[in-house]
Amino acid sequence: MKTLLIVYHSMTGGTQQMAEAAAQAAREQAGVTVRLQRAHASGPADLLAADGYLFATPENLAAMSGIMKDFFDRSYYGVLDRLNGRPYAAMICAGSDGQNALRQLDRIATGWRLKSVAPGVIVCTHAQTPERILAPKIIGADELARCAELGAGLAAGLALGVF
Repeated sequence: MKTLLIVYHSMTGGTQQMAEAAAQAAREQAGVTVRLQRAHASGPADLLAADGYLFATPENLAAMSGIMKDFFDRSYYGVLDRLNGRPYAAMICAGSDGQNALRQLDRIATGWRLKSVAPGVIVCTHAQTPERILAPKIIGADELARCAELGAGLAAGLALGVF
């Protein structure tokens, strides 16, 4: 049985909805155990116990969230050269662009020598005012379907030994 670890952080609920959609679809794939965990409660042992990863973060100030960055900071050296070749994918809940947050996440994954198996999914909420940025997010069905497709594909690939 393969294990897919989904690590996420969410302040206003958008990224959590995305991660939950991916996890639900991944759990429908035979041969895979799915662990959905918040970034603040995850660390090196969780990474080492998994066969593949889905990282989900909001875009904050044109970067990944501080709590997600903290997860990577706390975990980085404890797993360096121990995850080589394992598959990963990423999801970003962005207020405007999301590309820089995705770029940051991909650079960390490159340092760990993880293998990107799908393009990053960026969901743009267009939240540009303080009120909209801080407001609870509701991610639309079409966007959640993209997240579910990513989760299902990652899980199926793990289960079938494709990556």
